[in-house]
Formats: sequence, C-alpha cells, structure tokens
Amino acid sequence: MAEYIWGRNPVLETLHSVRPVKRLLLAEGQRDAPVTQAIVREAEQRGIPVEVVPRGRLDQISHGAVHQGCVALVAEREYVSTDEILAYAESRQEAPFLLILDAIQDVNNLGSLLRTAEAAGVHGVIIPEHRSAEINATVVKTSAGATEHLRIAQETNLTRTIDALKKQNVWVAGLAGEATTLYTQADLRGPLALVVGNEGKGMGRLVREHCDLLIKLPMYGYVNSLNAAVAGSIALYEALRQRAKV
Repeated sequence: MAEYIWGRNPVLETLHSVRPVKRLLLAEGQRDAPVTQAIVREAEQRGIPVEVVPRGRLDQISHGAVHQGCVALVAEREYVSTDEILAYAESRQEAPFLLILDAIQDVNNLGSLLRTAEAAGVHGVIIPEHRSAEINATVVKTSAGATEHLRIAQETNLTRTIDALKKQNVWVAGLAGEATTLYTQADLRGPLALVVGNEGKGMGRLVREHCDLLIKLPMYGYVNSLNAAVAGSIALYEALRQRAKV
C-alpha cells in the first residue's frame, strides 16, 4: 500500500532515507527552484519517475494543504519494535535515549516533537497504536521530513512497554505539571525514556504511575502550562545537554 507526502523538504528527506519513493509529481513551473532541482537530481539518480502535472492535481491530492508544488508517492510506513530501537542504541555504543508520546492528538504537535527528537539524537520514538494522531503527510511536513530518519515503534500498551524498558535498566521520566522535581534537577544522562503526555490531560494515570520519576518545567507567568511540543522539546534538549556534557 502506498501513500502521498508533500512539501519540498519532506520529499527531499524521504529521498535521502530508506523509505521507497515510487513516483514524484511536480507542479508546472516548479522545476527551476533550487530545492526542486536537488529533488529532481536525487530522483533521477534513483531511477524514480518524475511527472510534471497541473497544480490543481496536487491541490486535490494534498486536500488543499501547502504542498509547495511537490508531491511524492511513497511506500507505506514501516514501524519498528521497541527492541529494535534498543538494539540500534547498542550498535552505536550509546545509552538508549527514547521519546514516548502518550496520546498526542494534534498532528502539528506530533510533527514538532518528532522533528526535535531527530535533531536531539533520540534513538527512537514510541507512540500508542490507538488514541494518537497518525503519522500522516501533515506530520511528515511539520517535522520537515525528520520522520523519515527516525525509528518509530507503535505499541498497543504503553504501560507494558514502560515496564519492559525498566527491566532493561532504562530510566523512565514523565513530564507532569504536578511534579516536584524540576527538569534541570533530574539526572537524565543514562539510559532514558522521556514521556510526554496528551495536550489536554497530560499522561494517562497508569502511564504516570509507571514512570520512575516525574519532572516539570518552571512556570513564572500567568499561564500554567506549555504546549506539549514546546515542553517536550525543552526537556529533550536538557537531556541532550546533560548527556553531551555541553
């Protein structure tokens, strides 16, 4: 089964990834843009058909989304297992660094978190199979194509997954507004899975109870919380700072 993705950077990043691209569609008059030229060169080197079509066809495929005159037909996404993520960290001789997303439902938040996770060197991301936004073309575009370089696992039961990680000595820290430990005071250097909860309710009760530690960001203004993607990104980069000792 195939699916469409759109946007110049997402398409280019997909061409640089292992995900097969079946066909490239360009809007008339778009071929001369520098990024588009790089896309076309990469596609031609890989023997991928390139077709120039009316912009209206791309509007129809993308359901009116901003496609920047570039759409690709790609193979269906392949998810990995949590064990494969841990094996990847081991192959790099690095302490596992994972992001667990508990029922993130906004596609823009999901895309932003995946983009930050890839930039921060996370070995893999775990999302629930149900009660979560799908990794669709909008998420791919919001992540600027970072989804194509990430190992992503779908699990049916996050609490079981967390328990399995803990048995493999992975420390599980959850972001929660009611936590008493500031994110800068927690030791995030070793094997780590950071949990970011739903935009409205935060982490589910069982997920929260299965965490080893709850951490929070300080709030000094009138608002009492941050956007899930912003809070998760700040915590990820604090973990990176500690792990990289920079």
